Amino acid sequence: MPSEEVTDERSNSGASAVRYEGATKRYGDSSVAAVDALTLEIPAGEICVLVGPSGCGKTTAMRMVNRTVEMSEGDILIGGESVRDRDAARLRREIGYVIQQIGLFPHRTIAQNIAAVPQLLGWKKERTEARTAELIELIGLDPELGGRYPAQLSGGQQQRVGVARALAADPLVMLMDEPFGAIDPINRERLQNEFLRLQAEIGKTVLFVTHDIDEAIKMGDRIAVMREGGKVAQYATPAEILMDPADEFVEDFVGADRALKRLALMRVADIDLWKAPLAYVGQPTAEVRAKLASPDVEVPYPLLVDSERRPLGWLSERDLRADVVPSRPDSPLGPLLDRDDVMRDALADLLQGEAQYAAVADHQGRIAGVLSVEIISEFLGSPEAKTEEHGAVERPHG
Repeated sequence: MPSEEVTDERSNSGASAVRYEGATKRYGDSSVAAVDALTLEIPAGEICVLVGPSGCGKTTAMRMVNRTVEMSEGDILIGGESVRDRDAARLRREIGYVIQQIGLFPHRTIAQNIAAVPQLLGWKKERTEARTAELIELIGLDPELGGRYPAQLSGGQQQRVGVARALAADPLVMLMDEPFGAIDPINRERLQNEFLRLQAEIGKTVLFVTHDIDEAIKMGDRIAVMREGGKVAQYATPAEILMDPADEFVEDFVGADRALKRLALMRVADIDLWKAPLAYVGQPTAEVRAKLASPDVEVPYPLLVDSERRPLGWLSERDLRADVVPSRPDSPLGPLLDRDDVMRDALADLLQGEAQYAAVADHQGRIAGVLSVEIISEFLGSPEAKTEEHGAVERPHG
């Protein structure tokens, strides 16, 4: 069942709404549909994640949008126009497509890979080159890499190039089929975060396929949980699915650790952080010890920062026995979190670093506060968490 009615077919960013109207796919003479009367609407500029077990039809549903799989019945509209009324080849060129295997042309340079679709669309050379340079900068690659070949880049860099190629013609819609599935866990998290920050800038309508409910919760503005037989079991925001599963199938698919999954809906910036007592190199330690006695301070050790308030490390009891703050603290800084980090990822960093708390930096790298395991535990156990979570449903990505 579709969520709230979408009134705008097109967003200010140039994205378009996508509407499935009873879209059905049957293969051959089979009486069983791979996708059965799919009806839902993705608002312009949002990420809709199609998630479900293998064989539920999620990839088929996505590929019907660019007609690499043709519908048997029903329709799909992009910006109010039926995909059936479009030339299939041109439609595919105007829809961004990112796949798990990346699919870069091995004998073309990175710049040539990104420029492939604009060239097919007949863009002038100057416009294509300008767009390619813009996208290389947008995805955070060194411009010098534009002249290299895919085999000379890491898997994570290649995946970013795949995203840039999909964005090259400024598509109204992007299709992403398990885009980070073949990436190792560390780079996968980084790429997810990079894409969410990128999406905050470009505001595209994205259909994202995954079998991983954790990834769906993290990436999606809306999630369509699909069951075998190509039917949608629930279509809702991540918070609604976690707090109010439609049926036993959705509840089982989401998993028993729904409380922890709620952390994927929030960022570090959404939490009230602890205040750390700050210390500077050469400062009298008596002044620092006095800060520890303040009732506003909840961290047991002072944080050494530079003149720009960028964290350097934690001072120990031995450091504080000296007359002045040393330039090299006894304790290393440990995990350094960002205010934009997803709470689930921040908790993972704390646990991996075997730390009870960690410094949080703002966009300039300056100290913004301290996040602790205790803060997260209190949040998960608080009766207000449910209300706060619903307040974060319309969260900005980035």
